[in-house]
Amino acid sequence: MDTIPRSSPESGNEDLARLDMLATLLDNRFRIPGTNIRFGLDGLIGLVPYLGDIAGFAISGVLFSVMLKRGAGPLILIRMMGNFMLDAIVGIIPFFGDLFDFGFKANRRNVDLLKQYYAEDTPKPSVRGSVLFLIFLFFVFLVGLVWLTGWLLSKAWAVVSGWF
Repeated sequence: MDTIPRSSPESGNEDLARLDMLATLLDNRFRIPGTNIRFGLDGLIGLVPYLGDIAGFAISGVLFSVMLKRGAGPLILIRMMGNFMLDAIVGIIPFFGDLFDFGFKANRRNVDLLKQYYAEDTPKPSVRGSVLFLIFLFFVFLVGLVWLTGWLLSKAWAVVSGWF
């Protein structure tokens, strides 16, 4: 695997500190009085149907930019993207998705994954290889999604046309 030159440890710690603050703001900045239940802006903006979940997903992309800047491997990228996607997909379900948003805390999970990943003293792969792998995975996902949508529409059409 190629290794990439990374910034100094001090700037890396600054990046992780900023991400930690962002995850705290998004996932557990506030506490319900009299309980240990914590929530953040991600849960609050998620209350706005669909737009809130999309906004939360977009804000979470800041984590990805830091990962790519510092050189994250494809497996950690997949795990983190899985957390983002699960949070966004389940978040669009009315009421249940909002409850899920308050409990799942994808940003906190991803920052913890990053901290663990960067604490390991192993060579990190090149950004280019990780990005190419993600582009390939995105293409496969997109093709699968288009196929699934077509299949579902054909099944729905068969049901609807059977009524008439």
